[in-house]
Amino acid sequence: MSKKEKKIIDYIVICINEFAKHYKITSKEAYIYLRDFKGIEFLKENYEAEHTIGLDDTIDDLKQICINNGGKIK
Repeated sequence: MSKKEKKIIDYIVICINEFAKHYKITSKEAYIYLRDFKGIEFLKENYEAEHTIGLDDTIDDLKQICINNGGKIK
């Protein structure tokens, strides 16, 4: 695994945990939700931009991506 791949994975884990805290759900529930509604895919594809902004903005982006893909978290 390259350094960049490790950084991306670490970032995704942080985002999952922060998403879980924000919405008061477990990390497992957050992971499943983000996986099912394309949030994880979004983070992988947009890592270069997303990791440069604050986590609050990333959580907002994830919420909107998931809603656009059928998610129900508000």
